[in-house]
This record gives sequence, structure tokens and C-alpha cells, in this order.
Amino acid sequence: MTFEEFDLDPALLEAIHKQGFNKPTPIQQEAIPVLLERQDILAGAATGTGKTAAFVLPVLQYLLEEPQPASHPRVLLLAPTRELAFQIHKVVKQLSELCSFKTLIVTGGFKQSQQLERLDEPCDILVATPGRLAKIMEEDGVDLSFIEWVILDEADRMLDMGQGPTVRALLEAIPGDFHAGLFSATLSGAGVRKFAEEILDEPEMVQIDAPNQQSQQVQQLVYLANDKEHKQALLSNVLQDASCLSAIVFCNKKERAIEVSEYLQSQNISAQVLHGDFIQAVRLEKMQKFTSGKIKVLVATDVAARGLDMRHITHVINYDIPFRGDIYIHRIGRTGRAQQAGIAINLVERHDIVNLQRIEYHLGQRLPASKIAGLEANFTIQEVLKKASKTKKASKSKKSKTAAKKKTAKKK
Repeated sequence: MTFEEFDLDPALLEAIHKQGFNKPTPIQQEAIPVLLERQDILAGAATGTGKTAAFVLPVLQYLLEEPQPASHPRVLLLAPTRELAFQIHKVVKQLSELCSFKTLIVTGGFKQSQQLERLDEPCDILVATPGRLAKIMEEDGVDLSFIEWVILDEADRMLDMGQGPTVRALLEAIPGDFHAGLFSATLSGAGVRKFAEEILDEPEMVQIDAPNQQSQQVQQLVYLANDKEHKQALLSNVLQDASCLSAIVFCNKKERAIEVSEYLQSQNISAQVLHGDFIQAVRLEKMQKFTSGKIKVLVATDVAARGLDMRHITHVINYDIPFRGDIYIHRIGRTGRAQQAGIAINLVERHDIVNLQRIEYHLGQRLPASKIAGLEANFTIQEVLKKASKTKKASKSKKSKTAAKKKTAKKK
């Protein structure tokens, strides 16, 4: 299938080819025709599969078919995080390069007063995060009365972040009917379905991958680590390998990310840290340096795990194993994007094995353990599990004996 088969405007087709898109991805093949028919959609697909273009192209086609002078926004694209909002804004600008549409973005991390001034300008498309848009509406800084399309991206993430009530309030502020789409990395769980029922009108449902399916282009490995020093040595070895051209190293906490970044810099490895405490301008600067190749390694908390279209990342390394399987899938989805191969490496200490098992259960598969010559661990997963099982049985037996003694003492 080709993009020409969607009967898109020549301006959009030219922009698509300029971006190097040769043929639509599965989610684009399924979602674009539904949205072109102006039907509501509930769509789920793994990260890195082209969800953003799947809703941006039909929205742009709609504006081309129904032209009006730019005044108040006609399209509202909502994202849970500022990073994802900026990525959506970037895709809109790329695909509408040959059109005359005006697009504004409203997120936290910038002065609200400046954004209020910009919203005085006419625009066609508004990209926003729910919290900041709600605050601006309280100031009567934006009029949503003319909205004709609403797209919610990463809706499951919105619910995880507690943004559901804010999104509902924003949509209630739109007086007229509007077309809507809800896109998500996963449609599993009652929360997303209930959210969709409240927002969408008889939607077409599209599920490209199984809810827990990770990218098939990502090779996943486990390296066992004895302790912190051993883990750092493994990390350095992986990053200095010739196959590693660009990597994200994930940590569960800000303090750990800072520590790891400083360690890598001490080893003369080009690395910078990214976490949620940086102001937006600094975060954008760091990501720009990373995507342009000025730095090789980005050490990040999960603020960078979703929605960022950073292509050509060869390695994702979980320095800390995440606590949940869905977070793991979103992390490794930073590599293996756009039909490119990638490698996801998990550095696992003894205490991480519980989290590793939780992730394997979520994936429905075992992750293969590998070794680096000269950096082998002094334990195996089986040994740790066997010891834990014995400890558990011994503890259970001790509790049973204690309970029996108490029961005997009561009888006396």
C-alpha cells in the first residue's frame, strides 16, 4: 500500500516523501482511512509505529478540504507530557510544511503570560498538555468554541498521571459536536475503555499489536551484575562497543541518573542526564544535542520514556529494572523504531530478579541471559531463585511451628 492510495492532497504527499516515508505503517493503514471518513476511532499500537502521523495526516486533509480563515483553533491535539506535545507539534509542522496552517503549542515549563500573548494570534491547530491548557482557560485565554477535531494521544498515560478529570473538563468546554480520536500505546485495562466511552461516539476500534507486545525489531538481553561496581563496568563495556552508536540509559530515580551520568563522564564517555526537574528549555537543549549526535549517551528517568521520536538509537540500557512491564515496553520502544533494529540490555543485580520476573510475566517470555568475557557474574538467576524458595519454605515452617506452640500453650 502507498500513501497515494489514501487520496491525500498533493501538498501532504510531497511533505510525506520529503520526510522519507515510503509506505504507511500498519497503524497508518488502519487508522487514516477511518479518520478520513470523519469517524471516531479508538486506536492502540506499540510505540514507534507511526501513531502521530496516523492522526496528523487526516486532520490536515480535513482542514484542506474545509478551508476557513485562521481565527480560533479548529483542531485540538492533547498529549500527557510536554515532550510528547513538542513531538506532535514537530510532526504537524513537518507534514504541513507546504500548507498555510498556523499551529500553536501550549505546555508547562514556559511562562503562562507569554503563551497567553501567543494565543491572541489566529491559529488552526492547538497542541497542548491538559494542565496548562486548563489554566489558560481559567484566564479566558483561549476559546474552544470552534473546535471540530479532538485527538488524545497516549490516553493510557493521561489516566496514569491523573489527567482524566482535566481532560473531561476541557472537552465539556467545547459547545458543539466534534470528531474525536483516542490513541494509546495499549488499550488494555478498563480505564482506557471507559475513558473512550465518555469521549467517543460509536468509534471504530483498531488494535495493531497485542496489548503487551513489544517491538519485534528489538533484541533483548540480560547481563547479571554482582554489585554497583560490576554494573558500572558492564555499562561502560556496552557503551564503548563499536556497535553502540547512540544510547539511552534508564534509571528509576533522579539521584541514580545523576550518579550514572557523572560516572560515565569520568570514564570519558559523552553523556548527559535528563530528568523532570530541568526547565523545559534545558530539556529541549539536551535532547537536541542527543538527537544531533553531539552527545552519545542520554541518562534518563522515565520522563524520556514515552512519546519522544528519537530515531537511530541503537541501544536502550535499563541500568535500573523498572517496576512494571508496561514501563519496560515503553522504555525499549525508544530503539528499533521505523523498521530499524535495536538492542535492549538489562543490568540485573540479585535484588532486581523479582522485577525481572514481573516483566517476563508481562511479556509472556523469558529474556535470555548473556555474558561479557571477563565480566561474568558470580551467581545465576536459578541459584538466586532456589535460595529464595528455600528461605521462603523455612520461614513458612518456622511460622507454622510458632503457631502450633501458641495453640498448645492456650490449651494448657
